[in-house]
Amino acid sequence: MGIEHVAGGWQDPPREFSVMPFWFWNDALSEEEIVRQIADFRSHGVYGFVIHPRVGLPRDTGWMSDRLLHFQEVAIGEAERHGMYVVLYDEGMYPSGSSSGQVVAENPAFACRGLACRELTGDEKPALSEDERLVAVVRRETGGGRVAIVDRASGSHIRGLHYIGEGPKEDQPPAADILNPEAVRAFIRLVYDRFAERFSRHFGKTIRAIFTDEPSLLARGGTKGMRPGTTGILAHVNRILGYNFEPHLPALWFDDEPAAERRRADYTRALNLRLEETYYALLYDWCESHGLALTGHPHRPDAIGALRYFHVPGQDLVWRWVLPNTPSALEGAESTQAKCSSSAMIHLGRRRNANECCGAYGHELTWDEMIWLARWCFVRGVNQLHPHAFYYSVRGPRREERPPDVGPNSPWWDCYRVHADACRRLSWLNTDARHVCSIAILGRSDRLPWAAAKVCSRHQRDFNYLEERHLFEDARTDEQGIRLGEMHYRALIYEEEPDPRTIEALEPLANAGRLIRFHEGVSENSLIARLDALAPPRARVEPASQPDLRIRHVVKWDADHFILFNEGETPIEFRLRLDWKGARDLLDPETGIERPLAADATIRLDRYGLTVVRVTP
Repeated sequence: MGIEHVAGGWQDPPREFSVMPFWFWNDALSEEEIVRQIADFRSHGVYGFVIHPRVGLPRDTGWMSDRLLHFQEVAIGEAERHGMYVVLYDEGMYPSGSSSGQVVAENPAFACRGLACRELTGDEKPALSEDERLVAVVRRETGGGRVAIVDRASGSHIRGLHYIGEGPKEDQPPAADILNPEAVRAFIRLVYDRFAERFSRHFGKTIRAIFTDEPSLLARGGTKGMRPGTTGILAHVNRILGYNFEPHLPALWFDDEPAAERRRADYTRALNLRLEETYYALLYDWCESHGLALTGHPHRPDAIGALRYFHVPGQDLVWRWVLPNTPSALEGAESTQAKCSSSAMIHLGRRRNANECCGAYGHELTWDEMIWLARWCFVRGVNQLHPHAFYYSVRGPRREERPPDVGPNSPWWDCYRVHADACRRLSWLNTDARHVCSIAILGRSDRLPWAAAKVCSRHQRDFNYLEERHLFEDARTDEQGIRLGEMHYRALIYEEEPDPRTIEALEPLANAGRLIRFHEGVSENSLIARLDALAPPRARVEPASQPDLRIRHVVKWDADHFILFNEGETPIEFRLRLDWKGARDLLDPETGIERPLAADATIRLDRYGLTVVRVTP
């Protein structure tokens, strides 16, 4: 019996694999309209949603107000009645961590802080205001001048839930200091604990997760020239980096300081690691203790380290930063994000990983682009999509607020079910499946390289990103490669000098010739030749030159599945050559239909086409 005929299998996967769009609650709410829109979602194959209070709410429906929570209760109850799923959003609006200004309102000392630099003359002593605290007086290495580094309130804010007048100007609630664990505990008490008071009976059932959205160290609109930081941050930076950073503080502001770029990178990495301790770990522990998943995404697209504190690690495709037929699909930090979240899922033993996609792509977003973005994610291992967004209302300025609406108010809503069903099938296929991959690319907690990833992608050599902490925490390295969970990597590529602890862990790999340095002088062909010698691919295509073809190989229900995606504009044709035999079927994600495929058959993928080949032993 084929997989497509098994209940809950390929043809009709469970609803938990549905797309779960951001649902912008951005106007006066009513119970009747909430119920109507949920029914509309369901009739179009959408079986879940993220309740996202959004700018445009009337002032009588404030953040965490009884009125807002009542409407959330209505939506959750309706979802429960129809076997649908809900994700709660933890902020009004974003970035997360301030409870729409309520953290600072409760304690002004919890306002976001940062570091400022002042040049001193002669033996001048720094004058401090009541709010300022001296971090250090440091003599610059270049020029010998003295500077004072102080920490102070940054004056930054987050986006608000309410328009000023008729808009589009909006409230700007003060941002909280998320490097201060006490401020974060206040945030948890004001938001997470109140969610538990109202909705705990739905936790782990209808309510699957809480979404935290790109927490930012300086939030928005703070005093110009400030750098992230808080009271006492230097001691933590020194602890995390393992050296005294105080003499290098001027490098955060002055380009002519020695090794300024490296010092800034060290400082940024240290602050991101500290943020794991003060923010992500606290939210993760709360969700863990309440039977919920923490999901969402960090501020940076390649911040893989923070994802260890997500039960469902995620990233987001926004602002047209990744597009078809442009270098952005394979180049730059944004190009790493789908592999970032899916690699974290695999290496951390998580079941799902997510992408918030299409945000602020503009009214010019097309149906083809939306389909391409989803497939770009799936072939890289994403298995939960959060389309951004379905708008409760497009009245007045709401239509122009981070457009487009990709759901009920879009021109393609009548045919959306085909897309929703395809996404459900591909999400199901990428879940509870073993990824077949023997190549890893080394990355840091806050930075992932993309040059070698581009070469691998263009030559159908699939890979995962390996955060270097795994190498001295939970991975096993020997002359045969790296073993981490179910994965066995026979080749590791790196682009920049690793952490000293990583170098020590990699010594057996280096001695066995399984460590590959990729840099500007290394050609694509030489890298592929090295990889083929160390980790021969189990699947090849003929003809071999297919730069737009992406392949992901997973084993699910004892069958091998190959997700094949033409990322380019031009139709391609090829044969899939395997080093073992089995019955082949071609699976269509949009219809669920399968048909037999001869071993020597030519596969054609049209522009942006995606298909799945299943091989049953």
